[in-house]
Amino acid sequence: MPISKYFCSHKYLAVLWCLAPLAILCGCGSNTIPNFQLTVQSTGTGKGMVASNPSGISCGQTCGTSFAGGTSVTLTATPSTGSTFAGWSGACSGTGTCAVALKANASVTAAFNVIPVQLTVQSVGTGTGTVTSSPSGINCGTTCSASFGIGTSVTLTATAGTGSTFAGWSGACSGTATCAVTLTAAASVTATFNLPTNQLTVQSAGTGTGSVTSNPTGINCGATCSAGFATGSSVTLTATPDTGSTFASWSGACSGTGTCAVTLTANTSVTATFNLTASGILLTVQSAGTGAGTVTSSPSGISCPQTCAAGFTKGTQVVLTAAPAAGTTFAGWSGLCTGLGTCNLTLKASTKVTPTFETGTANITSLNHIVFFAQENRSLDNYFGAMRQYWADNEVPDQSFDGLPQFNPTSGDPPLKGPIPALPGCNPADPMPSDCVWDTTNLVPSYHLKTVCNENTSPSWDEAHVDWNYYDEVGKYPATNNGFVHTAAHDARTNPGTPFYDADGIRAMGYWDGTDLNYDYFMATSFATSDRFFQPVMSRTNINREYLTAATSGGYTFPNGFDAQDTPQLTSMTIFEELDKAGISWKMYVNPDGTGCTGPSYEASCLIQSTYLENFTYAQHILLDSPQNIAPISEYFSDLTNGTLPQFAEIMPASDAGLDEHGSDSDNFPENIQAGARYVSTFINALMDTANTPNNYWSDSALVFTYDESGGMYDHVSPQPEPSPDGIPPIDLPATGAVCVTETGPTCNFTWTGYRIPFFVVSPFAKKNYVSHTVADATAILKFVETRFNLPALTKRDAAQIDMTEFFDFNNPQWVIPPTPPSQNLSNPCYLNKLP
Repeated sequence: MPISKYFCSHKYLAVLWCLAPLAILCGCGSNTIPNFQLTVQSTGTGKGMVASNPSGISCGQTCGTSFAGGTSVTLTATPSTGSTFAGWSGACSGTGTCAVALKANASVTAAFNVIPVQLTVQSVGTGTGTVTSSPSGINCGTTCSASFGIGTSVTLTATAGTGSTFAGWSGACSGTATCAVTLTAAASVTATFNLPTNQLTVQSAGTGTGSVTSNPTGINCGATCSAGFATGSSVTLTATPDTGSTFASWSGACSGTGTCAVTLTANTSVTATFNLTASGILLTVQSAGTGAGTVTSSPSGISCPQTCAAGFTKGTQVVLTAAPAAGTTFAGWSGLCTGLGTCNLTLKASTKVTPTFETGTANITSLNHIVFFAQENRSLDNYFGAMRQYWADNEVPDQSFDGLPQFNPTSGDPPLKGPIPALPGCNPADPMPSDCVWDTTNLVPSYHLKTVCNENTSPSWDEAHVDWNYYDEVGKYPATNNGFVHTAAHDARTNPGTPFYDADGIRAMGYWDGTDLNYDYFMATSFATSDRFFQPVMSRTNINREYLTAATSGGYTFPNGFDAQDTPQLTSMTIFEELDKAGISWKMYVNPDGTGCTGPSYEASCLIQSTYLENFTYAQHILLDSPQNIAPISEYFSDLTNGTLPQFAEIMPASDAGLDEHGSDSDNFPENIQAGARYVSTFINALMDTANTPNNYWSDSALVFTYDESGGMYDHVSPQPEPSPDGIPPIDLPATGAVCVTETGPTCNFTWTGYRIPFFVVSPFAKKNYVSHTVADATAILKFVETRFNLPALTKRDAAQIDMTEFFDFNNPQWVIPPTPPSQNLSNPCYLNKLP
């Protein structure tokens, strides 16, 4: 039965139904629904609109209309700019929407008020006066603060008191006319009233230095040597000699050696004479150049350009700091100081130093020394993948950094948080001695390594191409970076001698975080780093090291000498040959521990065998003509101390000493990554520590730190296309059994980088907490050296790289005083017989 017939067929239900709006369905009387009027009014000092749902009310324009009885009407109030909605009255209350169910005519009032804006007036100066406003509200002295509607134009008028003058406005107004303020926000205005003044001027004379101060305040000479005081004021001057000087006397308006009391009835001049004592030394700063800047001293005394000479006791250690003005560059010291850092002096006689300030901007020529150091076999995800978690833990502002996705935040700069990466592992049904059988159902996730020693994972030509895509080793399709676990497992099971404990390649997915590598995380955060810095080639150490030396491997994919057909050495031009031709000094520092080279006078012919320069014929030239350029690592520290650091320096990894951070090649000889990081810190800290020495190499140096290649550890970012260095294709692929032999593709040439590697730049000019997202491979370091020393490119590969100047701000050095990094943690366990 229809619901209308159900109600209409029951006497009592029908009565109720007839009271309802749908009574017409039962024929229960009249079928006409009455209309009721809803009226809206606006009140208050402000303005706004009221609209209804259903439509009909749009007040301002339409403020009253009728709706069918029983209709529920919702009113919404929207204040105009400069107004606020104060609330409803009548049929509604509160400040939300207004809902009215119309059973009779109804009226609602919406109150809008102007948003008040505060205007505050202050009076300062030695005189008196009043400030009034139009429209009224301010009458200061008495009423110095008042509220006006937002957007109101208020005019302030200053009237000086008897014997005073109005000196002018400051704050929201300037000048001496009336002050017109249009109030869009709270504003403050200061009116200055002064009594008539006379000028008191202090001059210094004599062979020494000192300061003169006044009571009441105004004179503080050196810095402020002239000030106005009210006519008739009594001013007392006090002279204080600097260390090494004595106050001799006053002249001009005063005499004698006590305080100088002057009653000002006219402009007045006083001279204070300071002379050096027998042990006094005068230090003078004389600026040069087309620019401008300031120089200050510690201990105090010099504050140039106001005070450019000061007396100090003989033997005083004085540190001078130069700061260029806007649009100006500090070009360096001359005299007893050099370089771009602070000037550190021990005063033995009267001395003059010259800071040079030049107009215009600085550039890469501010760097006079470049130090380069590459460790071994770490991917960015393995090493710095937890960077954004480190920032969050240490209250460092977040920014884009493409590390492991599980450490990204859920909001902010992309990339944002993602699932933990997981790669196919080995089929558990095929354990050793079987080779690893690819198993997409057995996923190995990214995980935190607790041990700081890991078994080696191979970055060689075949493995690196399998890492690209297990199903596509030659690059016919986009990279998936899915082969890392499989290649690590394969190498573990076929490791010469004893197979590795981790026969399933799980170690390839491990990473360390900022608690494990606290020094390097701190340095990469404090200075400039990159999340798009790649190893040059999809191959192993030797090949990538040759690219770091000559921007090519001469067509080799395997280490030179891998088979009998290899040439003994490469004839390619190296960066060191270019430096020699240009007359640029350089050294290569080698750690002799474990090499068999004997000291104390280490032979270059022995040390060079632990360098990758040995792979090039130019090594023979060096041994004949400049063997001193191949030096033991101890010389790096003595060169910093003795002022003999070359213009370019490369520090070789301490591989034979087990400090290169390489994965452990044997379970019998674990390599500790924390020990390697501590070793790295000694070179960086030694350079930074020169900031407090007379040589101060820190002031004009850059140290570039990276890794030679990713070492077969997982990274989620794919290799990038780059030009072939010299058009030479691979020349040493074996006849069978190697990737790119039976099948070829885009990655079978030297036209792709390898995987990402950790990287940071340490320098007083390095940008703070800077992350580059520009794609580059490690031959950009060669481009950086070439750019600084005006050298030609070695190959098309380094020519195509960025010059790395984006990592620096030469006009505003942000690390003139280097940071104090933490000591590298050495407390983590080192083991190879279990995971993690």
